[in-house]
Amino acid sequence: MPSNDMLGIYLNDHLAGSAAGLELAEKLRDQNQGTELGKLMEALHRDIAQDKQALEELMAHLEVERHPVKEAAGWALEKLSRLRLSPALTGGAELTRLLETEALSLGIEGKLALWLALKEAADAGDQRLAGNDLDRLIERARGQRRVLEPHRIAAARASFSA
Repeated sequence: MPSNDMLGIYLNDHLAGSAAGLELAEKLRDQNQGTELGKLMEALHRDIAQDKQALEELMAHLEVERHPVKEAAGWALEKLSRLRLSPALTGGAELTRLLETEALSLGIEGKLALWLALKEAADAGDQRLAGNDLDRLIERARGQRRVLEPHRIAAARASFSA
């Protein structure tokens, strides 16, 4: 039987990442109110919160103990990144927006990798993961990445155009 310890470590690492992603999505939402990016971030923040809840429910179903230190570390990392990604240090709001949307995009890619890995394990016969709607979570992550990408590209254009 597969180790619940290894799965627990993996899921807790992703839970920490989801805490950071949720905070970053909230920041982008709040800083871009009244814009297309702000509207997207409103929906994306909701989706990320639902994805985090799905991960928490999966962990509870698997009786995987949550590691609050890892969750706190994810939250703290996002707060520290706010210092590094401030316009005063990046040189401008557009580059900050690019770096933030890129960081969020990478987080979504990580979440997609999580759901794909769990689906692969389920398909390989890991009964612990049977009955989870991983296909829906995979498609939602792909959709999140797809709708965020034009905003990341727009921030890149604005950052680097003369």
